[in-house]
Amino acid sequence: MLNEKLKQYNIILASASPRRQQFFKDLGLQFEIRLKPVHEEYPQRLKHFEISDYLAQLKALTFKKDLKPNDILITSDTIVWLNNKALGKPKDAAEAFEILKSLSNATHEVITSVCFTSLSFEKTVNAVTKVTFKRFSDEEINYYINTCKPFDKAGAYGIQEWIGQIGVTKIEGSYFNVMGLPTHLVYETLNDMVKSI
Repeated sequence: MLNEKLKQYNIILASASPRRQQFFKDLGLQFEIRLKPVHEEYPQRLKHFEISDYLAQLKALTFKKDLKPNDILITSDTIVWLNNKALGKPKDAAEAFEILKSLSNATHEVITSVCFTSLSFEKTVNAVTKVTFKRFSDEEINYYINTCKPFDKAGAYGIQEWIGQIGVTKIEGSYFNVMGLPTHLVYETLNDMVKSI
């Protein structure tokens, strides 16, 4: 349905995430994948969704000079927010353990920002989902890290994996946002862009 409205546009997804790529397929969108390395650093003054907004926009910057008139570029970033601090992707198993230990028996926020860029239009949207985990034993944390190796995931976990299945006791907001893409906002924003570009 949306794909029909977008047929004169070239959708570019700038993400190596297999989860985000699958979401685009599931939304019925025709798209291409383009990747460029980005050094994901942000000013320390930024808080909460300001961080993910900034990083999503930063990822778009490297592509801007290459965009053609009918291109719509989509970049995104996900962070986990706990105790007024952003948790990114763990560097190694030890850091993954520390992150998961901090999330144990606590409620955190998962924030995903998505930046939509064309030659004439730029818009950034974000979604916040609250996730509560049960108390994890060290054995459970180590089992998950060794089995699933969650080093490519903000907050050191994938909600769709074993740790989410046994650990999530409450969720407020979009489940898909926790997986890495607020699909409802992507759908809504692309619909709006078709009207305004």
